Amino acid sequence: MRKAAVLESNAILMNELKTAIEKQGDFAVTYAGDDGEAGLKQVLKNAPDVAFVGTFLKGIDGCRVIREIKEALPACRIIATGVAGEAIIERAIQDGADYYLIKPFAIAGALELMGELCRESKETPKESADFQPAKRKPVTLEEKISDIFISIGIPPHIKGYAYLREGIKMTVNRPHIINNVTKELYPGVAAVYKTTPSKVERAIRHAIEVAWNRGRIDAINAVFGTRVYLGSEKPTNSEFIALVADKLILENMM
Repeated sequence: MRKAAVLESNAILMNELKTAIEKQGDFAVTYAGDDGEAGLKQVLKNAPDVAFVGTFLKGIDGCRVIREIKEALPACRIIATGVAGEAIIERAIQDGADYYLIKPFAIAGALELMGELCRESKETPKESADFQPAKRKPVTLEEKISDIFISIGIPPHIKGYAYLREGIKMTVNRPHIINNVTKELYPGVAAVYKTTPSKVERAIRHAIEVAWNRGRIDAINAVFGTRVYLGSEKPTNSEFIALVADKLILENMM
């Protein structure tokens, strides 16, 4: 059985992650707590396969914990968790995090990501087939969007991730805005993040291209429940935002 550690300052989230990981059955949680110094010692002692590390911990800064884990245990896959913010995301990734989950996020999506990262490193085919993520479904709109992004392969450390998520939220709440992305949606997202509409447009385009360039077309089509795109096809910014927003609106109506 593989090992996992959870270093998280939010007690509710820490307990939810710990419980879900243990229920999933393939991992033993060797440490769960909010103390950075104590957690780091336990991680270095037990050498887990994966560690969830919050960026804000007691005692030691979360990014320092990430850096020291990666230096001592390069094989350990690290999933950083924290608030949205370009600076903190970039720092966590630079310090050694393999992925950054923006709070709030779906527990099921986090476990799916954990399994995927471990399979990439050393999981056998049998273990891969046996892996089953937790059945808890995402609840909030942000969790649902993050869950979709994880599934199709949009990494959270790129600027377009946050811009795209904000654009989808705006479209869910005001569907008409998708008909005027240039004059309403891009400026609206730009105002939230204090940037320019042109930078928002380019960053969203880049985020979509990253997902498509990873070649996970089957996963993308599976998310939307139909064969939406072939391998060489890429949606425009407005097409992708509308596709995700429509899916979320329909789910909310059911």
